[in-house]
Amino acid sequence: MRHITLGLLLACFVPLAAFAETPSKGPLPKELLPSPIYSPEPGFTDLYWKAWELAWDRVKYQEGVPQSPYMDENLWDDTIWIWDTEFMVLFCRYAPDVFPGIESLDNFYRCILEKDSTALRIQHPDNPPFYSWVEWEYYKVTGDRDRLEKVFIEHQWPQRHYQWFDSLKIGTQLHFEHAPILLQKEDLGYRWGDVQSGMDNTPRTADAISVEDMLWMDAAAQQALSALYISRIGKELGRSDMVAEYDSLYAAGKKLLNDYYWDEADGFYYDINSCDTTHIKVRTPAVYWAMLAEVADSTQAGRVAAYAADSLEFGGRYPWPTISRRHRCYDNETGDYWRGAVWLPTAYVGTKALETYCYNDLADENALRLLRQMEETYRTFTPATIWECYSPSASEPSIHTLPWNGKRERVRPDFCGWSALGPISLFIENVLGFNNIDAGAKLVEWRKKGEGTQGIRNLRFGDIVTDIVAEDNRLTVESNHPYTLRINGRDLSIKKGKNKFKI
Repeated sequence: MRHITLGLLLACFVPLAAFAETPSKGPLPKELLPSPIYSPEPGFTDLYWKAWELAWDRVKYQEGVPQSPYMDENLWDDTIWIWDTEFMVLFCRYAPDVFPGIESLDNFYRCILEKDSTALRIQHPDNPPFYSWVEWEYYKVTGDRDRLEKVFIEHQWPQRHYQWFDSLKIGTQLHFEHAPILLQKEDLGYRWGDVQSGMDNTPRTADAISVEDMLWMDAAAQQALSALYISRIGKELGRSDMVAEYDSLYAAGKKLLNDYYWDEADGFYYDINSCDTTHIKVRTPAVYWAMLAEVADSTQAGRVAAYAADSLEFGGRYPWPTISRRHRCYDNETGDYWRGAVWLPTAYVGTKALETYCYNDLADENALRLLRQMEETYRTFTPATIWECYSPSASEPSIHTLPWNGKRERVRPDFCGWSALGPISLFIENVLGFNNIDAGAKLVEWRKKGEGTQGIRNLRFGDIVTDIVAEDNRLTVESNHPYTLRINGRDLSIKKGKNKFKI
């Protein structure tokens, strides 16, 4: 069983009243974490360890919570968010014995679906529902089949949440305290809200006939993504019933997105007006949910990918602004939260969407530029930390206009939280280039680029612990078990012990 280390680390905790400070758990156990090496830009490793240290402070223990400890997003001690937590799983999976990322999802499964009581407020129950994707990504690195069996077979939580999400109505009151529900499924998609979608002050509704009339493309794409990965997990678990049901739901979602949300003239998936199905032509990186859900054909994907390379859209020196730089609402100076600021969750989705269609060089280049922005901000801006979101035009944090009083203030510091997706996940996967780590296949794929000393030590996947270090054309790999290392398409058979190669 996994998470023995975490249990030992937390064994000294003394139960406190709900929402008390987390008891001291000692220093970050770096010896249990992957250790990256990257001589071309050594500042990236400093930022990497800063992210883990900040995340370590976000491991929370509370009484009256179904799953404790859990990962806190760094906002309010009494509140949790679904989509923040889903994204945090994607860096916690690199240290699953230390960080309770995947377990934190149980606080939503158990409260929403099993109606367990909780001392935590689930702020937006109608947040984006992509549990099955992150459960799969966690499984690939850890090989924790018991988790899949528990979640998808014993409790069927993602399947039940898929159906529950479709059943919500505007104004529904659930059995716990929460913000207003604005989600409602219609024949052609989903009514929703900006805050509920996660993109708080997004101008996506600016060109809609009315806010209430708008159908949100990403809600449909996220449900399609969920159906796709429930089906894939069904195949992994040998459950033909799951595969048949969710293949059918996925096909319906894919057809809906291509029939109504795709704009052939612009090569883009847009939100639509439900009254006449016209497109609301506000371009944001939310479009990449459709690519991640694999609803685009190769031609469509190429056209959407081009926006990630265009410096007047989502590319350029500071990639992944949260609205097209061509839109009248784009705030070039500060980004004003979701009016152009660079956010790690949408940047990560865009990166993985590009990889899904093999736009690897573009994915890696934008990730490298984003890491440079984060590292330069860390090095030159005071305080030296990781921020909630970043300016779309400079190496500094964004500034947000507060909706309740119009004042402008700097976004939240120490945000790891999902901002750790940059210094940890994008660094490992797209800058170092360890883009596919598959415990079941006993495979590590390395998209290695450049010269100098680079690699990773203490990489754990399944029951394998390995060091992979290249010094120019000399490669040294040490492992406790055999596996395959695929480096730029060439397969190397790694034996137990020390291995040396020329590359």
